[in-house]
Amino acid sequence: MEESGGLVMKKVIVSIVSLLLVSMSVALAYDKQLAKSYEQFFDPFEGKAAAKQAHKMKAPDLVKALKNGEEIFVIDVRTPKETAVYSVTLPNSLIVPIDKLFKAENLEQIPEKGKVVLTCKSGMRATMAATGLRHIGFDNVYVLVGGYQELAKEVSPKTVY
Repeated sequence: MEESGGLVMKKVIVSIVSLLLVSMSVALAYDKQLAKSYEQFFDPFEGKAAAKQAHKMKAPDLVKALKNGEEIFVIDVRTPKETAVYSVTLPNSLIVPIDKLFKAENLEQIPEKGKVVLTCKSGMRATMAATGLRHIGFDNVYVLVGGYQELAKEVSPKTVY
């Protein structure tokens, strides 16, 4: 009986040690310094201020701003196949797929002053890209809410003139 009790105890100890090792590896699996930087970045995102901190721009507001002559720099972060079909053609615009956006030569093209509006098909990639850009210091970056899907609802011969 003692042998089986000892065997059970060894199995319990091995299980506990295994669980601890797995827990430690999960806890150590993330970059603590990077997590701290995101903690600081998202610190002001609280309550009603969170929406303002997200820097979102609705399609009617973008169209209105452009009609009023505001200088807005637009970056389309969709893939080359998507932008081959249609894209932004504004004088102050740039087409850079999200997977190339954070290369130094592309970051250098983004103005540090004035509004920079990121867009994609629905706003998801633009939101990810804007979060990253804002995290590295571009406080002037906005996301076009709903992307081109929403912009298409606003742009017609009646709305652009």
